[in-house]
Amino acid sequence: MLDSLRKFFFVGLVLLGAVPTAYAAWPEKPITLVVPWAAGGSTDILARLLSEQLSKVLGQPLVVENRSGASGNIGSSLVAKAKPDGYTLLVGSMSTHTMNQALYSDMPFDGVKDFTPIAKVALVTNTMVVNPSIPANNVAEFIAYAKTRPGQIAYASAGAGSTNHLSAAMFEKAAGIEMLHIPYRGGAPAVVDTVGDQTKLLFTAGTQSLPFVKDGKLKLMAVTEAQRSPMLPDVPTVAETLPGYELAVWYGVFGPAGMQPELVARLNAEINKALKRPEVIQKMEAMAVQVLESTPEQFAADLALDAEKYSKIVRDLGIKIE
Repeated sequence: MLDSLRKFFFVGLVLLGAVPTAYAAWPEKPITLVVPWAAGGSTDILARLLSEQLSKVLGQPLVVENRSGASGNIGSSLVAKAKPDGYTLLVGSMSTHTMNQALYSDMPFDGVKDFTPIAKVALVTNTMVVNPSIPANNVAEFIAYAKTRPGQIAYASAGAGSTNHLSAAMFEKAAGIEMLHIPYRGGAPAVVDTVGDQTKLLFTAGTQSLPFVKDGKLKLMAVTEAQRSPMLPDVPTVAETLPGYELAVWYGVFGPAGMQPELVARLNAEINKALKRPEVIQKMEAMAVQVLESTPEQFAADLALDAEKYSKIVRDLGIKIE
């Protein structure tokens, strides 16, 4: 009887918050922050900024670990299979969680079900750029030019199924034109060959294109988001010429499925605080990356909607990676 009363009293204290929960002392060791892409890209830079800021407030190092390969699937799969204890996190993108499920016939994870959305952290300005040899200065002029040269205008991408590829394939369909896809093994060579006039068109993150636009080596036609970028207010969207066209590339922080809500809430709060710091905003905006603020619930809702949307787009376009 006495043991039963003690047990009842202890449970009551837990419910009232008088006894520390399992995560009250978290973190007690370093946290691994997985980036499923190579070092040096905008995802990696963002992860390292977050690592630096969060290490200060959490009192433990956040170790950035680059696990690239298979369009982000290798690093993402590592996190999906980890313990949901807050010590293995992922900085993923919309491609790994909303596109790959439709692109790959044999996926090692489900981009929605196998992860805990913690915070949607940034929106990358995705640009449409052309080599200066193209005699067009806006989207309408480019479409008119392309229609007179079906299958002749080569566009670059970072590989089949990349956001570069999807952006261009969506553009072809919306504009009613036919172009030639030249896939590369990564974004850097795709940019280099577009600057070098080996390819004519590229849809890519502003982090890669805008320095060349500034130097006059590429022409900026538009951005692909639904609204104009606050960092490029004078640059039109593709949708202003092709209504309904949109591709927004976001980054988010995830954990494995099954993380405790209290731990997710703490991480979300600390991440949002870190992103508000002026030095973080300044560094990200310099790369045409807009920092965001979201709750885990908002991020989860956005993730589910985008997974349905982009999976349908990929299937409708018939893009597949074996």
